[in-house]
Amino acid sequence: MARTGHFREELQGEVKYKTFIPNILPFKVNYDSELQTLQSKADLALGRLDMVADVLPNVDFFIFMYVRKEATLSSQIEGTQATFIDVLKAEARIEDSEIHKDVDEVINYISAMNYGLERSKTLPLSVRLLKEIHAFLLKGVRGGWKTPGEMRKSQNWIGGSSINTAKFVPPPHEEVIPLMSNLEKNLHDNEKLPVIIKIGLIHAQFETIHPFLDGNGRIGRLLITFYLCKQDILRKPLLYLSDFFKEYKTEYYERLNLFRERDDIEGWLKFFLEGVASTSEKALNTSRKIIKQRDKDIAKITKLGKSAENGMKLLNSLYESPLVRVKDVERITGLKNPNALSLVSRFEKLGLLKEITGKQRNRIYSYDDYVQLFTS
Repeated sequence: MARTGHFREELQGEVKYKTFIPNILPFKVNYDSELQTLQSKADLALGRLDMVADVLPNVDFFIFMYVRKEATLSSQIEGTQATFIDVLKAEARIEDSEIHKDVDEVINYISAMNYGLERSKTLPLSVRLLKEIHAFLLKGVRGGWKTPGEMRKSQNWIGGSSINTAKFVPPPHEEVIPLMSNLEKNLHDNEKLPVIIKIGLIHAQFETIHPFLDGNGRIGRLLITFYLCKQDILRKPLLYLSDFFKEYKTEYYERLNLFRERDDIEGWLKFFLEGVASTSEKALNTSRKIIKQRDKDIAKITKLGKSAENGMKLLNSLYESPLVRVKDVERITGLKNPNALSLVSRFEKLGLLKEITGKQRNRIYSYDDYVQLFTS
């Protein structure tokens, strides 16, 4: 008997189709030496990543940028075209005709993520919390008509123009509530399954249930980080797997399909653990580069003489919002023009800011070396 579930025929004749009915969690995992090695590798990488909170001057700025990167990449997996720079421009209220129109979906993702992180401080990780996050995710954007904040009450499918040509058909809607109740229970039970293995299974189960009409991929990927924080594996929300899942998008979907179709739990977990280790190492390397970059840039600012104090005010603000205009510099430092423009010019000469519009008026400047750490 398959561990993950079974296919069931629905309806009759030409309209007949198959849905996948998942078994309830937990699933039995068959360990081999490769899976054990990958689990150890992922655990070690997560432990090192958690140390970032101790070494970065302000870990919240790091999280601020990583949340935006995650939101962009996770949304791109689902088909949006907005870029990381589009998001930074939109949040800085910079009007630019080149900003892709679906940037609002990424902004919603950021709002949903931040809401969930804050709400989870007082509310258990639960179906209720996931529904609240989902409402933020779809508010006023594509998919906004697909009952935001509510689990589905109709059949959905993945891929294909119709249910008969779909790549995967989740369980019928009447199965969703009991399956999600079991998933919620599994989030809080005291079984001895390692945390990183458990969330790998929960993510796959959530994507299999596909409880919402839209936004399941994004909510399911958020669930990973929220769970690791709730379990005190990470003190800060530092792990975002969409970078790995987007790079290996085809394999990501294929591994989830094999998890269901061939009961390949171990193949999925090996892929998942590799992603955790790889993403953790990349985030750790980025944090090291930030420290080195900050030390170098502070050394440059000390050469500004009397302007060094305002220079530090500007530099610190750039970690949170790395795109600025002269009027932003006025607000940040309290300087008036032409002194604000003079400070920007000195930052340009020091290589701290780069003009990115090529315009004579309403110029936009980027703390480009910092932005590149999150886009390369």
